[in-house]
Amino acid sequence: MFDIIGKRLWFFLFSGLILVPGLIFIVLTPLSNGKQGLQFSVDYTGGTVWEIKFVNPDADGADVARVLTEYGIVEPEISKDTAGYFKIRMKETNLMPPPTLPPTAGPSSSASPEASSSANPEASASAAASASPSAEATPAPTPLPSGCVRRIPDVGKLADIAVALQADPNLGPIECTREQTTVGPVVSGEMIQQTILLIFAGSIGILIWIGIRFRSIKFGATALAALIHDVIVVVGIFAILGTLFRVQIDSLFVTAMLTVIGFSVHDTIVVFDRIRENKTRHAGEPFDQIVNHSILQTFGRSINTSFTVVLTLTALLLFAGASIQYFVLALLIGIVSGTYSSIFNASPLLVIWQLWEDRRRARELALARASRRR
Repeated sequence: MFDIIGKRLWFFLFSGLILVPGLIFIVLTPLSNGKQGLQFSVDYTGGTVWEIKFVNPDADGADVARVLTEYGIVEPEISKDTAGYFKIRMKETNLMPPPTLPPTAGPSSSASPEASSSANPEASASAAASASPSAEATPAPTPLPSGCVRRIPDVGKLADIAVALQADPNLGPIECTREQTTVGPVVSGEMIQQTILLIFAGSIGILIWIGIRFRSIKFGATALAALIHDVIVVVGIFAILGTLFRVQIDSLFVTAMLTVIGFSVHDTIVVFDRIRENKTRHAGEPFDQIVNHSILQTFGRSINTSFTVVLTLTALLLFAGASIQYFVLALLIGIVSGTYSSIFNASPLLVIWQLWEDRRRARELALARASRRR
């Protein structure tokens, strides 16, 4: 029988070898003012998001980036989905003109048509007759293609960028625009706060629920430790990728992290449930042996479940569009880390805590006996 609990220090060492480099690159983020470590997209830093589709199906993101760089856009983020739409994220927030309100008619202007029509009905009739041919001659607007929400911008710097993109022979005409928004610094700051709050609230909720479910704070705390391990692994790897390859995290990264948290806790609860059952069935056995039996009994189920998810995520990572590539990568790293931490971190930590309590109680009992003898 493989003694997982007996080799727990080796598993802790392996986790440390993964966590420490990630933590170093995470700390580099504020120290380097964002030049190293985590790289945030415009969802968190503010900027303009523009989603377009070219008539040319062979249009390439490298050509789009080249044209934008020549125009003066600094480090644009470009991804292409399976439908052929390019999502362009730019740090500039002044590319679109401010929205203008429709003019409101004053009291005199609203009353003048009624007055003129009542005063001279023949003039109003002749004016309507003269206006009707021009109204008929005005062509109806061309309907947008399927999936398009807005037309190509014709005002502001974004209109100039559209002209530059369409003038490039490798790109050609733009078919339509599906998204066109500007994220200000206030909105991006609120999103960062909400991200931290969501992860913190989810973690505390899990700690409380597991503590109540198993009637012991030890189970909740060790599950939370494994959860923090998974969060640091994912964030740390993305900090390393951001430093080396300028990989950026966007709003989908929060969704991936919450999914990883849920999956990690699910695996941990499966093992903890079996530990609780075996404590009753094998009362009197050492706690570390009970935990080791429980891990081995649930090992096949945990690996098979995780392997199925990993296969699906690997297929998505290889064949899905670039727009969800890093979202899938975060899920893939988190699922693998969650499976590892549930088996090789959470349960051994529970054993260490229980053995420490047993030694503490034994010392207290020995002291009480010694005091009674005196």
